[in-house]
Amino acid sequence: MGTISKALTLLDTLSLMDRDAGLTEVAVACGLDKATTRRFLVELEKHGFVEQLPDNRKYRLGSAPVRLGRIREARYPFLKTAIPFVRQLMEDCGETVHLSEYSGGRLSTVYVEDSTKAHRVFIAIGTLLPFHATASGLAFIAACPDKDVDAAATGPMPAFTNYTTCDEASFRKAIEQTRTDGYSINRQGMEAGVFSTSAAISDPKARPIGCITVAAPLVRTDAARIRQHGLAAAAAARRISEAFFGVDRKEQAALQRGRETG
Repeated sequence: MGTISKALTLLDTLSLMDRDAGLTEVAVACGLDKATTRRFLVELEKHGFVEQLPDNRKYRLGSAPVRLGRIREARYPFLKTAIPFVRQLMEDCGETVHLSEYSGGRLSTVYVEDSTKAHRVFIAIGTLLPFHATASGLAFIAACPDKDVDAAATGPMPAFTNYTTCDEASFRKAIEQTRTDGYSINRQGMEAGVFSTSAAISDPKARPIGCITVAAPLVRTDAARIRQHGLAAAAAARRISEAFFGVDRKEQAALQRGRETG
């Protein structure tokens, strides 16, 4: 791994920590020695990507990623476009709804609209969403070409709960069902007691860019409600795609068929 990759990995690791971290903690989390970690932190601090707190000398993200994020959103307003649909879906379903985006080879949560119910699912922004263990991941990879499905199906599938799909046959079956239904279902794969449904948001070439997902406590889910949530998520995904790209799903389907037969 090159120097730039190590520095970016450090920055990414720091972003996933739920609290400010000291030098030793950052080094251990990144798998680097303390001297290397300190050197990277000093350089990242010079450019505003991390900041060291004067009172306890711990590190946290700086303002530079926020500035870059705002520039990106201004030029590629995915959040601005999608948030009204996320909020509407939460109101319609009464459950927590989260939006994810694919970047850098990973799918992660970029926005959450919490349910107003006392008993609800909590999801942190920045949560990584594995393809095999989450409804978002299943919906995303099911919308990808078969070669991407093959790569995901033969890759590692670590268990997060006793219900996580960890074998290729079950994973492929879930992908087929997702493609048939138009939305994915995940039963406690990432967290026990959580039931999620999700649909992919696609660009004009029918390539997925992210997902919209309904996450509900297991005690409030039955077959009818799951289908309701899935269909509602699929409809919201279509509306987001149409609003963001200005292309409706029929045109996307035609483009996809052309790509597959071309």
